[in-house]
Amino acid sequence: MQNIIEFKKSKARINWRDLGIIVSFHLLLIPAFFYFSLENVAIMLIGNWVVGSLGVGLGYHRLLTHRSFQAPKWLEYALTVFASMALQSEAYKWVATHRIHHQFTETEKDPHSTRTGFWWAHIGWIFKGTAQDHDEATMKKYVPDLLKDKGQRIIARLFYVPIIVSAIILFLLGGWGFVLWGVVVRTIFGWHTTWFVNSLAHLYGKRRYETADDSTNNWFVAVLTFGEGWHNNHHAFPTSARHGFAWYEFDQNWIAIQIFKKLGWAKQIRLYNDEKQSVKLKKAA
Repeated sequence: MQNIIEFKKSKARINWRDLGIIVSFHLLLIPAFFYFSLENVAIMLIGNWVVGSLGVGLGYHRLLTHRSFQAPKWLEYALTVFASMALQSEAYKWVATHRIHHQFTETEKDPHSTRTGFWWAHIGWIFKGTAQDHDEATMKKYVPDLLKDKGQRIIARLFYVPIIVSAIILFLLGGWGFVLWGVVVRTIFGWHTTWFVNSLAHLYGKRRYETADDSTNNWFVAVLTFGEGWHNNHHAFPTSARHGFAWYEFDQNWIAIQIFKKLGWAKQIRLYNDEKQSVKLKKAA
């Protein structure tokens, strides 16, 4: 029997590839500063919506990780390609890490628990330990659906192609300014806003539900991540396609799913049930 290691925090192992990519991108912020313009900022924001909202929020998170709704394969693959341009790892690695996080939240097996501190939950977990490079047995346990999907395997093998193609297109459209803001600045902004869900949304905010973890509803993170910051709601109802439950909890990703539904692209949408959750929490207590 293979020994499955969901997550191993090791101070001895440094993930030099990830460290090198992240440091290099941050250094490129220096020349990007000299290309500042409203047009370049607009390119960055549009790109962040495509990659961060449609790709990471809808594709990697609500669709692939939690299967909150069903979508045709062409849409699933398109969202996965968008998400790959976030440079947050291949879909099967990202999904495995997030499924492990939900199963072992705030324990030693949680890849980015805030119990170790803000720095670790935000970015430190990427630099040390197994991070998202889990062993084969762990992958087979947590993402058998993605490993069996031929289309997902092809996208994973061509992981760097979409962002390279996007960089070439941006260069042809607007030169180095478009590349620096549409790729570098956009990627860095996407990294930190996504990591805020792991760090800030487990440390600061309000808790509607007494879940067995430290998740919070953080409006600041929700604004930056198109609704992913209503994190306490999400941990209470992980498979819900809707994260913002109250009228004032703006959830742009949920609006996108509703649009997909109107177009016939989203079916079997799963939603939260307050009554059932209340019973569940009482039993847990």
